[in-house]
This record gives sequence, structure tokens and C-alpha cells, in this order.
Amino acid sequence: MLNIAQELLPVSLETEMKRAYLDYAMSVIVGRALPDARDGLKPVHRRVLYAMEQMGNTYSRPTKKSARVVGDVIGKYHPHGDTAAYDTIVRMAQPFSLRYPLVYGQGNFGSLDGDSAAAMRYTEVKLQKLAGEMLADIRKDTVDFIPNYDNTEKEPTVLPTRLPHLLINGSAGIAVGMATNIPPHNLRESIDACVHLLNHPDATVDDLIKFVPAPDFPTGGTIFGLKGVIEGYRTGRGRVLMRAKTHYEEFDHGRRTRIVVDEIPYQVNKRVLVESIAHLINEKKIEGISDLRDETDKDGVRVVIDLKAGVVADVVLNNLYKLTQLQDSFGINMVALVDGQPQLLNLKQIIEVFLMHRREVVTRRCLFDLKENRARGHILEGLAVALANIDDFLAIIRSAPTPDVAKTGLMSRGWNSALVGELLNRAGEHRSDFRPEGLDEAFGLRADGLYYLTETQADNILQMRLQRLTGLEQDKIIQEYKSVVEVIADLLDILAKPDRVRQIIEDDLIEIKNEYGDDRRSEIDPTGDPNFDPRDLIPRREMVVTMTRDGYIKSQQLSDYQAQRRGGQGKKAATMKEGDMIDQLFIANSHDRILCFSDFGRVYCLDVYALPEGSRTSKGRPIINSVPLAEGERITVVLPIKDFDDQHFVFMATANGVVKKTPLKDFANVRRSGLNAAMLDEGDHLIGVAITDGEHDVMLFSDAGKAVRFSETDVRVLSRKARGVRGMALDEGQKVIAMLVADSEEQTVLTATENGFGKRTPVIEYTRHGRGTKGMIAIQTSERNGKVVAATLVDEADEVMLLTQKGKIVRTPVADISVLKRATQGVTLIGLKDDSLVAVQRIAEKDVEEDKAEEEKEASEALQASTVQTEVPEVQPQDN
Repeated sequence: MLNIAQELLPVSLETEMKRAYLDYAMSVIVGRALPDARDGLKPVHRRVLYAMEQMGNTYSRPTKKSARVVGDVIGKYHPHGDTAAYDTIVRMAQPFSLRYPLVYGQGNFGSLDGDSAAAMRYTEVKLQKLAGEMLADIRKDTVDFIPNYDNTEKEPTVLPTRLPHLLINGSAGIAVGMATNIPPHNLRESIDACVHLLNHPDATVDDLIKFVPAPDFPTGGTIFGLKGVIEGYRTGRGRVLMRAKTHYEEFDHGRRTRIVVDEIPYQVNKRVLVESIAHLINEKKIEGISDLRDETDKDGVRVVIDLKAGVVADVVLNNLYKLTQLQDSFGINMVALVDGQPQLLNLKQIIEVFLMHRREVVTRRCLFDLKENRARGHILEGLAVALANIDDFLAIIRSAPTPDVAKTGLMSRGWNSALVGELLNRAGEHRSDFRPEGLDEAFGLRADGLYYLTETQADNILQMRLQRLTGLEQDKIIQEYKSVVEVIADLLDILAKPDRVRQIIEDDLIEIKNEYGDDRRSEIDPTGDPNFDPRDLIPRREMVVTMTRDGYIKSQQLSDYQAQRRGGQGKKAATMKEGDMIDQLFIANSHDRILCFSDFGRVYCLDVYALPEGSRTSKGRPIINSVPLAEGERITVVLPIKDFDDQHFVFMATANGVVKKTPLKDFANVRRSGLNAAMLDEGDHLIGVAITDGEHDVMLFSDAGKAVRFSETDVRVLSRKARGVRGMALDEGQKVIAMLVADSEEQTVLTATENGFGKRTPVIEYTRHGRGTKGMIAIQTSERNGKVVAATLVDEADEVMLLTQKGKIVRTPVADISVLKRATQGVTLIGLKDDSLVAVQRIAEKDVEEDKAEEEKEASEALQASTVQTEVPEVQPQDN
């Protein structure tokens, strides 16, 4: 008892607890929770892949029971429960968990709804072809092996992967005191970044971001904003904002809209998502949804959200983004093991570690192949020497009483061999590079020109079959020996030149990219960044914007319309519901903004590029989806704006003849909820808005065929909320239908009546009077003509669009319209049958020229395409 007591040592409890906990923590960090930055795998994943490769469970073989694979994994390499191993296999087989699955699974392997996989006795697996690229050359001493947990097997410390797996599939894990969360990326983009850094070692993280702009999740969806992504690539920590991918569908004869979810954010449980939306509907936290159902099938995700009539779909969708996992985030935390130590890595460091690993793998593979070829070349040298001296060899062997005596006889003298001497003499002083390492200089080709056999060569010669002595077999041996010598020379050259190693790595990466690369699944929406200007991504195009009286708005390219002669019947400009008609039309650039003035005297701002772009016959979408109008409010005037400056004014006129001038800069920051543009009298509304410089003449036209012209300086500058001053005196029942700002005396005014008649009259014929008068005759409003519906300024080279109440359109040159006096009735502008003219829109000369140039370009490209097609049959017979 005394001896035992003498062996006890005093230990601090605090010290022992600290040491034990650190040992445990490092065991979890290194052996379980964090991936290796080289192959991107945790030990359990690596052991599963290696075990499947060892048992021949590869992509070109039939599948095997998952239980058998699990048995091999836990029996040989992974001393943990079967559940851990099987869960790993399941995840590597799920296409919604890994961007590029490594295991092919047959059977039930779970779903997006959180359903678990079937038991391992029911499912079957094998390696995907891509997984084979991670295990390529593993038998060529490319990586280190260590004993398994019971010292009966060997397992690799890392896989000799040919692809940057840590990037393309990412990783997630929680260790002790740290965690990792690396998002998956597109294989093509990742390899492009690797190749760039391989060829440009000084490249920055920002240079690599050009190739890898954002993660690429297996479930698709939309990445909303790149600020957090770029921060994650630069520092290793960031945040990816993910949104479901959705689209709208109209139903119930176009009266209602439904939101359809096509793709959901990564790692979101679809069943839980649908249940959370239903819960919000029941608690009335989200209004306007009439039905919710999950129509997902084998073709993909489809969650349908039917909306009630009149509900703004954008508002409901934004609420869903705010309150549900239709919008979710992925926290980037790129922690991985580098040289056995956990490190926080940025994008460049991850790629650098992978490329360093590839250099080591390629170098070790070359050394292994060199060793194997040297050994094989050594044997073939002996066979070549034997074939060159076959008679003497046979004589010695036949006369020897035992194999050992024969071996001694073969090794005791030198032999002549012209072939071996020639090939080895070519190497000169580097002749030893073609010999196996550690070979005694007493053997091989000596200075006397004779070749001395080694014991290995002599044994191989004695074991050679007699069939190898045939002429054909001798030629095969000689050719193989020459080939091995060439391979050894090539391998020595690779090992001596780092650029050749780099080229091999690049060729391997490009081969992987071409074999397994695919398109992105996750779309990138950069509008989520506060400093992002979406106009940078929008091409400049001239657009025709139309809006109907019921508030349906759309845009389409100007080139969709081609000019017709005066009096033509026209094309249909839009399909509208009964009772609706096109109310406004204007030409704007896709980079412009439009100010929308309502009959309540409020103004709203929209981007032209954001307007729904439709076909020539589509009716568009309700503007209420883009503008938060009050009940009973409607947009009456829309105005395209290029720049908000302090040199111009917004000049407004109402149907009751009231005018107002307000600085344009007062409208630069229009809230989404809108601003007050003018104080209107009851029953009045805006009919015209124009941008002026404060020094032009203003012309007002009434539906009674009268016009008044006055100087803009007669109207003082007023604030947005002011009522304005009288611009034109009207009789009872009359109203102002147009306001024009005269730029030049050389222009003409095109006036049009509801029955399709009109004319052009020079501006100079409209003499200037003071504002507030009844004006002068502009066009006769006879029974034939009807009331005036439009008046616009035009030039000789312009064109105009004429729109009818039933939605037809005619585009005609202004030069085809006669120039007549003010008091005349005009000529036919458009042929009408049970229809009436409602609007006229000018197309400026520059827009006409750009439109024609675009048409000529398309015609030229079509002609070239047809020419190529006709030339092909003539060339092919010559090639054959």
C-alpha cells in the first residue's frame, strides 16, 4: 500500500480539465466537424468514398446495398454508429443538398419536404462518375495513408481530388468553439477562377470574384444583392440573401393573379414553408390570399398562391418575403483545416490551398510513374539483352545443373546489346536517371560497352516463357522498351520544369470543366445592394409605352411598328377587355423615368425599364401593381424624364383651363407613395404636362376646336401644392384636350378629330395672345369631323401614331398629311368603320432614323444568314 501511495502525483484539477477539454475539442475539430481545405471533405465523407472505391462500388458497376457499404465503412475506417455513416451517404446522394452529388442513390433518399430516407436495407448506392475524379490516382502514392482505428487497414489522410470540391459543394459543420458554413458554387465558374489564379498567382480576391460572382445553390432560387457575398469572399465571413424564384399567372379571365413559387431557398423545408404561409393566412397577418396549395411533382417545385380580385401581387409577395422563408439568408463562414489547423479563409486562400495540393499530387504521381517505369524498363533492358544474345543464353541455361548456377552464369559476364547501348548512350551523363534508385553501379551498361545483368533481370529471364522467343513477341518487347524509355524521359522533364506541372493541372481542370460543367441554377439579382443602379445592366432602347383608360400599362420596342401610308387600316396595338381603350402613348428611352400624374393631383415615379414589356397585342399589367393608388384614383398623364435639373420646369394644364409652372427639381425625389403635384378644383383633372425652360410659348387646345397661345413668362413659378392660374377661358361643357409647348415657328400643329380627320397648320398662324382668353379657331368641328381629340407639334420628317377606341393603330409619315389653314376641316387621317380616333402620338425624326437603321440591320443579318445556308450545300460535295 505504501508503494502505491508513492506512485501518486498531485495534479491541478483546473489544469487537467483544461488539457482534457482541449484534447476533446481538437479531436472534434480535426476528426469530425471541419473539412480539409485540400479535398473539402470531413473524415466520414472521405472514408465513405474510399470504402466504396475499395469495394469496387464505382459508377461503371452495379449498385450495392447501402447496408453493405455502411458495414464496410464502420467496420474498417469509421468507428462510430451506422446511422452517422448512412446519413452521410444519404446527403451525398441528395440533389437538393449537394450541388454536385457524389453518390448515386437508388430508392427513397428523402425530399425537400424533410422526409427521411428509407432504411439502408432498402436502398442501393454507387459512386457518381464525378466522385471518381476525387479518387483518381489514389493508388499511385499521391497522398499519405495512415493506419485505421485498429491498425488492420490503411486509410488516406486526404483524397487526390482533381476538382475544387470545397468550393463546388461547400461544407457545414459545428465544432467546439467554432463552426463552418461554406456555400456551394458553380463548377464552371470555380474552375475558371482556379485556372486564372494558376496562371496569375498575384491575382486579388476581387479578380477572382469576376469569375465566381456568387454561390450557386442546388435548389436554385435568387441571390438578392451581392454586398454580403463579396464581403464573405474577401474576409471569409459574409451573408447571402436568398429569395424564392416566383412568377405571376393570370386566371379567372384575367381578373385575378396568382403567385407561383418555382424554386425555394437552399436548405428550406418546403412543407414547413407552406405551413407557415397557411398559418399567417389564418391569423390574418397576410391579407389578400384566397387559396394556397402545393402542386410540386417530379418536374419541380410549384407552390401556388391564389390572390383575391384587385389585390396587388407585388405587395403580397413582398410581405411573404418579409414574414416567411421565401426569403432566407445563408451565413458564410469559410473555416477549414489547413495543415491540420482550423483557419478562416477567403476565396483566394481556398483556391491556393487546392492548387498547392494539386501540385503535390501531380508531382507525386509523376514520381510514382517514374519509379514504376524505371523498374519496368530495368526488366525490359534485361529481356532486350537476352534477345540480342539468345543462343549464348540458351547454352548457359541448358548446361547449368540448377537455376542458381544458370543465374550465376548469366550474371558473371558482360553482354553486347546494340539497342540497349544506343538508347542509354543517348541519355549521356543522365544515364543513371533511367535506372531504378539504389542500383549498384557494377550492374547495367559499363564503360567497356558491355551490359551486366542484375539478379532481378536474371530471375526474370529464367522465368520467361518460350513463346516470348517468337519474332512477334521479340518486337513487342523491343517496342515496349523504347516506349518506357520515352515515358521516363518525359516524366523527368515534367519534374524538372514547374511550368509543365502547371500545364498538367490546367489541362486536368479544363477537362473536368468540359465533362461536368453546367449552367448556374441560382440567379443573381444585384438590386438588393443599396449602391446598385439597375440601369447599368439595361440596354438603351427606344420604347413605346401605352396605357389604357382602365390603367393597363406596358412597354414594347419602337421597331415593332412599321410605317403605313396615310389612310391605312392599321395594326392592332393591344388586346383589351370590353369597354377599355388606349388612353395614352409616348416614346421613351429604357433608361428614362416617367412621372405619373393622377386625377387627384398626385405624382408618382416609375422606371421605364421596370414597366411590363409585352407583345404588340398584349394588354399589359394594371399600373396599380406598380403605383399605390388610392381608391377611385387613376393615372391621367404620364411624362418621360431624363434628368432632374434646376434649369427646367414642369408646366401643367387641366381640363378646366388652369395652368401651373413648377421647378422640375421639386419632383426629383418622389416617394413610392407619391407626392402632391397640384391642388385641383372639384371635377378638374390634368390633361397635359410638359418640360419647359421658362421661355417658350404655350398653346392650349379645346375640344371645341379653339386654341390659345401665350408666353410661358406670363405664368409665375408656383410650388407643387399651389392651384395655378387661368390659362384658357372655356364655355360651358367645353374642356381643354391638349397643351403644347412651341419650340419653333417652323413647326406645324397636327390637329385630329374623333371621326378620323385632321390637318397640319403652321405654328406661325397661331398668333400670341394673353393667357385666359377663349383663343382662335384651330380646326372646324363640323358634323363630319366631330370634336377635337388631339393636337401635337410635328416636323416634316416625323411620323405619327394614330390610335382608335378599339385598339387599332396606324403609323404614318407626317409628310403625307396636308398643310391647311386654321379654319379648314382637314383631310382623312385614318379610315374608321364603327370606331373613333382617341389619341395621336408623335415619333420624332431621330427615332424614325434609329428605327429604320435597326430594321436595315436585321434585314442585313437575315440576308447574310440565308446566304450562308445556300452556300453550304455547294461546299459539302467538294469536301466529300
